[in-house]
Amino acid sequence: MNPLRRLRRPAWADQQSSWLDAKPAVINAALRRALARPSGGWFVLAGSREIRPGRAFGRVVANRELVAWRDDAGALHVGPGACPHLGAALCDAPVHDGRLVCRWHGLALGPEGQPGWRTLPAHDDGVLAWVRLDGPGARLPGVGAPSDSGSDTATDSDPPLDAPVLGPRPPAERSIAAVATSIGRCEPEDVIANRLDPWHGAWFHPYSFAALRVISAPSARDCPPAQDRFLVEVTYTVGRRFGIPVLAEFSCPDPRTITMEIVDGEGTGSVVETHATPLRPGPDGRPCTAVIEATVAHSDRPGFGYARRVAGALRPLMEIAAKRLWRDDIAYAERRYEVRTRH
Repeated sequence: MNPLRRLRRPAWADQQSSWLDAKPAVINAALRRALARPSGGWFVLAGSREIRPGRAFGRVVANRELVAWRDDAGALHVGPGACPHLGAALCDAPVHDGRLVCRWHGLALGPEGQPGWRTLPAHDDGVLAWVRLDGPGARLPGVGAPSDSGSDTATDSDPPLDAPVLGPRPPAERSIAAVATSIGRCEPEDVIANRLDPWHGAWFHPYSFAALRVISAPSARDCPPAQDRFLVEVTYTVGRRFGIPVLAEFSCPDPRTITMEIVDGEGTGSVVETHATPLRPGPDGRPCTAVIEATVAHSDRPGFGYARRVAGALRPLMEIAAKRLWRDDIAYAERRYEVRTRH
């Protein structure tokens, strides 16, 4: 059956307003519960494909300079981003025989480390590359439970876990994954709060969503994890005249991630994971967060097998679509940060 449906929607200004349903107490309670969940110290570093064989990849995560690379077997390794000799940046270090080679004096650094330079726990789930940061300070402002002032004091980190906490995903051999990264001048909680407000979709993103209706939302009070999710009926627009209706579920597996899973309709099992990774503050002291969004598309239709054969051509299109949404949603998250830290 053709999943496309002809769009029948009012003009943007004539659609039914959603502000009465988008209760701040419900959004804030869902955010508070999400931020209280354990992360095990794991942060998304980048998309798996961004860390290529033979090349170093550098990023500051939670104010810590890091470098990632792959050994000759393709295994992921992550270590401090400064050479232990004289502090040279390792983000552009060549990789030779599975080791980083410092460009200043040729010091080779491997997974076994050196005195004063030790690799960190790393995990590659096939879509995303993760790093675990242990010890005090791993939980930064904006990463723990929100405070009334909007500015948190760093607390002890979560007890470390052997692997990240992952939400649902379709089988890798029957899906196409793409990862897009955007940078916002806000804290991770502002990014998560954006996604915990599904009511804004058709108003703020009319080019992508229509006929959006929140069927159920979690309680403004405490609720069990099985009920701590939003169920949303929405139509993804395809051009101006057609759309694909689906039923989607939003939930938070850890304090810096929100997962949207299609639970009914075309592409059932597909997910969009939005990960908020704190970076380092900007020159003005304002926090910066990387929004690393993984779209994992899946379909049981026979034709999807052909789509997987041209995944290399489809991924850039998927990334463009994600970045278009986040051009608007970054503005939403940054505005939220401004409002809650104004006083």
